[in-house]
Amino acid sequence: MTLAQLGFILVVAMAVGMAKSSDAQSSAITAAVADPGRPAADTARDAVRKPAEMLAFAGLKSGDTVLEVLPGGGYFTRLISKAVGPKGHVYAGAPEGKFREAAAAIAADPAYANVSVVGLDPAAMATLPPLDLIWTSENYHDLHLTRIHLDVGAMDGLWLSRLKPGGVLIVVDHAALPGAPVTETADALHRIDPAAATKEVVAAGFILDGESQALRNTADPHTANVFDPSIRGHTDQFAYRFKKPG
Repeated sequence: MTLAQLGFILVVAMAVGMAKSSDAQSSAITAAVADPGRPAADTARDAVRKPAEMLAFAGLKSGDTVLEVLPGGGYFTRLISKAVGPKGHVYAGAPEGKFREAAAAIAADPAYANVSVVGLDPAAMATLPPLDLIWTSENYHDLHLTRIHLDVGAMDGLWLSRLKPGGVLIVVDHAALPGAPVTETADALHRIDPAAATKEVVAAGFILDGESQALRNTADPHTANVFDPSIRGHTDQFAYRFKKPG
């Protein structure tokens, strides 16, 4: 066998392996979305939130270790739990209060036994194993709320430190007008300028690795609070994938 023939065989083998991996990822995501344990209120939102597209965009795969920041009612918590499977794990990062209780209820369900609840402070983050993925959906702007007084740059740096080299951060959020002041839009509209969010995350050491257009809505005027009935559930949302170098 010539060197050229050997090289060709190796390329073909790699392509077949990548195709099988992609098929397995797609199947796991499809099964996660079809999970009969998902609440009806969640599945009713699938047409808008496009979970299959978002999880595929994240590159989520079986066996991944994931931190979900501010999981809210658990819409993506259940999906990620099923997609990573029993060999993976989901850490639902939530502060004390109703959101911690909601995450704890999911973690207590045997159907989602690979979910644990953690805090988001540095001490809690230090207890986590190296992560494949950090996910935050419709919540990055909350880190800028005046009442929280959070050093967002330091938080982004903390996330970077917890990821494996090559690990991924997914940020999905409601878009504000370009150049709109972050503190004003976070408090008044629950939105953030995509460029401002990107600048912060990149400044912490991440590399912008991809963008999905699946949740964009150019008809959104970007000036209404996201809970306003005129736009709720149909906001223009950006979805960025950032990667830790290495």
